[in-house]
Amino acid sequence: MIAESIATQFDIPGRLVALRPIGAGNVNDTYRVILRTTFSEEQFILQRINQAVFKDPVAVMANMKAVTDHAHRRIESEADQADRIWQLPRVIPAKDGRDYVIDPKGGYWRALSMIASSTNYEKVNEPEHAAEAGRVLGHFQRIISDFPTDGLADTLPGFHITPGYLESYDRVIATPEAAERLQTVSEARRLGKFVEQRRDFVGILEKAREAGELNLRPIHGDPKITNVMIDNFTGKGTAIVDLDTVKPGLIHYDFGDAVRSGCNPAGEETSDLSEVYLDLDLFGALVRGYLTEAKGFLSDADKHYLYDSVRLIAFELGLRFFTDYLAGDVYFKVSYEGQNLNRARVQFALCESIEAREGKMRGILEKHC
Repeated sequence: MIAESIATQFDIPGRLVALRPIGAGNVNDTYRVILRTTFSEEQFILQRINQAVFKDPVAVMANMKAVTDHAHRRIESEADQADRIWQLPRVIPAKDGRDYVIDPKGGYWRALSMIASSTNYEKVNEPEHAAEAGRVLGHFQRIISDFPTDGLADTLPGFHITPGYLESYDRVIATPEAAERLQTVSEARRLGKFVEQRRDFVGILEKAREAGELNLRPIHGDPKITNVMIDNFTGKGTAIVDLDTVKPGLIHYDFGDAVRSGCNPAGEETSDLSEVYLDLDLFGALVRGYLTEAKGFLSDADKHYLYDSVRLIAFELGLRFFTDYLAGDVYFKVSYEGQNLNRARVQFALCESIEAREGKMRGILEKHC
């Protein structure tokens, strides 16, 4: 097995005892590796980088190494004042000094330290869980907020640039396949109208950036609830993982996606739209936790656009699912016909719920800002 050969090429002492696949494997092939010496045991995470998604794995690793090194220094400098042990995965070097190993087929592999005694969850369980998720994101953004974005490569050009997804949608709806689906599926026509009614909103964050109201900072890029680690002993958030998507961007995309994934109890795959809504209790708790850490580095303009980011990210993901459905399911994996259409329905229903709660959400944000 190639992973076993790769696992022994990183700078960790010991002999290989076990290598076990972990996670769903939707993006990277991931394994838990156990090495032992006479006196100790070492465990780490081994991953093969998905080069279909990340075209430049060397740049991905350079971003990850630079940001985590910076973050670890900040964590250490603040350790005496912290109310917990903050953690973050460490990039483990290969024996040849590089941050990765290349297998005989040209695949890129990396080794990361494990986050000790912690668990991630598929959904938010209660308001305090939401508060801890928000605090983890706010802490991560804060400790890397002073890292210069010109020191990071844009490893996913166009990612979370909503006007670009609308342009892709427009190209797809001009195709015969999309036209046929729009003509024959009434729910697709309804979602098409939903998109048309919100065209003017799509550029709200990018226009603010172009006007100089918002600035690029290092962002996580994918801060969904499953990437937040909760300490098994204290119940406090301790780390955010899955740092492939670290890149320059607007912190609002992180905040919006954290709320989108954490404050809709129904999740992304429900078929009952009556279950889909923005839970204000979870939202209030997440905001409280997030701003506990983030308030100090956010500008007034940053705070002003936080609500808009939540609405936009729900719309953006729905638009991406809908576009993929109309294109014939070419990007997102599906297990049944119409799954991407249903995913789009869920995100657009969540967007509607967010719109209906705008006043209360802005009130919560103002209270904690």
